[in-house]
Amino acid sequence: MDDPKIEAAWFAGHYEIIEGVLATMASAYFAGGEALAELLVVLHAHFRSKHNPVRFSTEVDLILSKRRVLRADLAMMMARDKQHQAKIAAKLKKKKDSKRVRIQVPPTLVIESVSPGHETHDTELKLDWHAEFGIPNYWIVDAFAQTLVCYRLVGNAYVLDCEGKNSDVLKPNAFPPLAISLAALW
Repeated sequence: MDDPKIEAAWFAGHYEIIEGVLATMASAYFAGGEALAELLVVLHAHFRSKHNPVRFSTEVDLILSKRRVLRADLAMMMARDKQHQAKIAAKLKKKKDSKRVRIQVPPTLVIESVSPGHETHDTELKLDWHAEFGIPNYWIVDAFAQTLVCYRLVGNAYVLDCEGKNSDVLKPNAFPPLAISLAALW
């Protein structure tokens, strides 16, 4: 993927590499992106109020292995994640600019917005693969079902941290005292 022609094609489309096979991913619906954006606003306000220097990125490539490159709808990295990424990525890719490499370390949080027709990919396959990679928190927002499911990594597998729907208020254990009013997402 470091070949400029391949990289240009990669950025022009919506792709993932699944078990070594290039897979085309569907574009998101507005409703899914809207719910994700609203969740980002809530998270950003929470961490800023706690003076916690987290950073967010959308549509980011995660290199889980040589045979798996997944695109996360939203990734959140703490300062320590970014430092680790800069060291590992620069060493592995031998690039001077650590900002121009794909994510190769587990971000603290990855959030997927479910797309109709791709539910299994987001809620089962990515759940298992992100756990194998060691991502501490994996959340799945579904604007169509109006649900948010939050998982946290325990050992090598995710366990349910909290879940809610419609206008519930969620309090994920990973980020106290964060409270997410789901009504604000839809």
